[in-house]
Amino acid sequence: MNEAFFKSPDRPMGFGFAVNPLDRVSERREDEAFLGSLRARPDARALLICRDTPILKKRVDGLDPLFPLSEIDGVGASRQAALLGLLPGGAPVFAFLLDDGAVELRSDASDGFLDRRVMIVPGRGDLALIDMRSIAVQGLLAPDLVGMLGQAKALMHWHTRHSHCANCGAVTRVAASGWRRECDVCKAQHFPRTDPVVIMLAVDGDNCLLGRQARFPKSMYSCLAGFLEPGETIEDAVRREIFEEAGIVCGSVSYLASQPWPFPASLMIGCIAQATTLELHVDGIELEDARWFSRAEAASMLQGRHSDKLLAPHPMAIAHHILRAWTQG
Repeated sequence: MNEAFFKSPDRPMGFGFAVNPLDRVSERREDEAFLGSLRARPDARALLICRDTPILKKRVDGLDPLFPLSEIDGVGASRQAALLGLLPGGAPVFAFLLDDGAVELRSDASDGFLDRRVMIVPGRGDLALIDMRSIAVQGLLAPDLVGMLGQAKALMHWHTRHSHCANCGAVTRVAASGWRRECDVCKAQHFPRTDPVVIMLAVDGDNCLLGRQARFPKSMYSCLAGFLEPGETIEDAVRREIFEEAGIVCGSVSYLASQPWPFPASLMIGCIAQATTLELHVDGIELEDARWFSRAEAASMLQGRHSDKLLAPHPMAIAHHILRAWTQG
């Protein structure tokens, strides 16, 4: 294990899901003797995912997502497993996808909403199911645990949707310790996918462009974003998305930072784009509104002091940090 990897000053620390201390040991995923030795270690731990949701242990001092391997069967039957990596010090961390039957949906009127549904593990009041977004937004776990859970969720989500070969339709089998699926019929190999998304701030001098979608929280404006398409550079995707959504033409594009985004398995690529036109033409489909904000106005949104109560994205999102980086020059 390369200890220097964990101390790199370039690793992002402020975004949700971006802090992940695991050495993925990808070069040893097919070393069965090595994998067997990891599973036999008493300090081996597992992150449990069921119905796309992490299962957490309730403790007096908070929540704990790490289960000893011996405790997994007591929660539910597992469908898939994968080695996520090694913690500093060598302890292995696995991800287990549990069968849907491990979780039960029940009505919950405790907050006054009679049609609210919650997930529980039957007979296990010591366990909780909390969605990933709530875990990150509410800061329920340490950043390194959030990062590992994001990795586990994205990988297990891929397994749930790729049980059959996309080439011939046959059932595939798991290989490479959960990081590949193989088809024994047509010999095709399938690997976990990550969908790249550009997320960007168009700027003109001391002004920046922010927009809002109908699904956003009330009064929140954010950076524009969109999926990178096949055969497209990051820079071209940034320019295309800004023009399609807001009618603004941009010139130079610079990369700022990236963020893993396990909803379900994206990589947010943060950029700054220099606008060459200013007249807005909001598409009304992706965006319901867009406008130019001054640097001072954007800073007041980040601080929660905007005169019209407009809000910036939550600090767990890279959009918050792109905007903050620009307001700070």
